[in-house]
Amino acid sequence: MESRRGIKETGFAVEQIDTTTPHPARMYDYYLGGKDNYEVDRAAAQQVLDLAPEVGVSARGNRALLHRATRAVVRAGIRQIIDIGTGIPTSPNTHEVAREINPDVRVAYVDNDPIVARYADAKLTNTGNAGFVLADLRDPEGILDHPALREVIDFDEPVALMLMAVMHFVEDGEDPGRIVSTLTDALPEGSYLALTHITADFRSQGELGKSMKVYDNATAKLVLRPYDAIMPFFDGFELLEPGLVQMPLWRPDEAPPEGLELAQYVGYGGVGVKR
Repeated sequence: MESRRGIKETGFAVEQIDTTTPHPARMYDYYLGGKDNYEVDRAAAQQVLDLAPEVGVSARGNRALLHRATRAVVRAGIRQIIDIGTGIPTSPNTHEVAREINPDVRVAYVDNDPIVARYADAKLTNTGNAGFVLADLRDPEGILDHPALREVIDFDEPVALMLMAVMHFVEDGEDPGRIVSTLTDALPEGSYLALTHITADFRSQGELGKSMKVYDNATAKLVLRPYDAIMPFFDGFELLEPGLVQMPLWRPDEAPPEGLELAQYVGYGGVGVKR
């Protein structure tokens, strides 16, 4: 179904935006200081921050890592990117960062929040060589086969797949390993996977647990996973240095935080190449 230029949807209608239930993408926008959210999102996000301010710190760290990872894969020769769970457009977006290095990079954005689709024309796809698919990560086959994605991405050439701060919204019963492997199996040799994931490894489960329960009333629950449960997402990929590390430690642009400041970043991040 095509609703507007460059926007093709599967399973959702833009008019069906739920303003009564917190949505993780809009809560994330609030963490980043954005304005594209509703009162229900702001209330839930602020409740999380009151309980665990490190979630806001980690959200900003995740965004910074997205930018560093994008620059790294484009410098390595990647010319096409799939960004799943892109969230509310917050400049600089993936295509803007990538095109600072190479203006020919093509980007396919995927998100399941109709409000993201509302902004896609103006902020994501308006410069060309970019597409948007309104779809859910839990249907990886639907994403891979979607015409809007296929118009932008050529699977005969290496692709960078961005799964930034999205896999922790997939519960164990939804088979997150199968979802990731379905997506990565479609990528040719020389492709990259960039992934971040929240964890309780640097805080006790109890310390973060109360704040994470706020997501129980959102459109997607949040799952804290340890290092050993995140590493398998990179099966079939060779991790680039420095491996799977706390987000600000992945190829920082400046001296990374240490000690208590570093402990505020409750997420891992890494980038791997498919050999």
